[in-house]
Amino acid sequence: MSTPANNSGKLAQQPCIACTAATPPLTQARISTLLAQLDGWVQQDHLIGKTFSFSNYYQTMSFVNATAWISNQTDHHPELTVGYNKCHVEYTTHAINGLSENDFICAARVDALLTA
Repeated sequence: MSTPANNSGKLAQQPCIACTAATPPLTQARISTLLAQLDGWVQQDHLIGKTFSFSNYYQTMSFVNATAWISNQTDHHPELTVGYNKCHVEYTTHAINGLSENDFICAARVDALLTA
């Protein structure tokens, strides 16, 4: 049986490939397929987002720093909204004004931070 967590692990292993203005945004059908592989992420127009909850500020900031490391490695940077015990993560691909495979790969890698 395939679950979002199982598929998310496979997605997280894929490489991010740089997008250019000539790269087409994903179709809604492809977005739906990839979104089904992630747990708790939601689509809002041209982005995907998820709110992560933590017990305290230290855990929240540890998550933020780990997410920053992923961003540096992939050269794909999310919008983060950080509070005491919450962090909201949003991905979109600005170069194409839409969603790319990279958004879903990075979302899966962020999810993997809490399942490892």
